[in-house]
Amino acid sequence: MASAAIVEMLGGTPEMALDAASISLKNIMGLVCDPIAGLVESPCSKRNASGVVNALISAEMALAGIKSVIPFDEVVEAMYIIGKDMHSDYKETAKGGIAGTPTGIKIKENIKNI
Repeated sequence: MASAAIVEMLGGTPEMALDAASISLKNIMGLVCDPIAGLVESPCSKRNASGVVNALISAEMALAGIKSVIPFDEVVEAMYIIGKDMHSDYKETAKGGIAGTPTGIKIKENIKNI
């Protein structure tokens, strides 16, 4: 949604804003949310910086006239389906992805012992 807001702030059309949002969402679709020990430090805070870059690039592409091949509503529907199909360990449970690596588990144990 940040990319759509950027397009709006820079004077783009509503269609451009939807194209930007579609492009951004397609770039992150299926992204695993796996914070180590349930904290946002890793990988979330660093991932958010990448999200800003994604939003800016997507907005610039839409403002340059590049259209999303898939309409925004269909992108959102696809994201919903992927979210439903994704295993629960990859949905901010701190059980899957990098949270489930040996180092991620050690960090979690160390935090519990503090």
